[in-house]
Amino acid sequence: MEILATIIIGFLVGLVARFVMPGRQKLGLILTSVLGIAGAFVASYGGQVLGLYQPGEPAGFIGAVVGALLLLFALGALKKEG
Repeated sequence: MEILATIIIGFLVGLVARFVMPGRQKLGLILTSVLGIAGAFVASYGGQVLGLYQPGEPAGFIGAVVGALLLLFALGALKKEG
């Protein structure tokens, strides 16, 4: 049940990040969920490096959205270069 909740939260985070980020991202439902879950990981580990989170402490919803936005920005930059 915990994995299902993580996927649902990841999907919601991915949707919010895609809504906030300008431009058209051609991602389906699965990649949107992966984006949100990866954003949560980026926010958790980045927050630990910056001293915002303790080791083992997950990022909050806002932090996960910020992490997903960073990933979307990086993905857009890579696509423009290539």
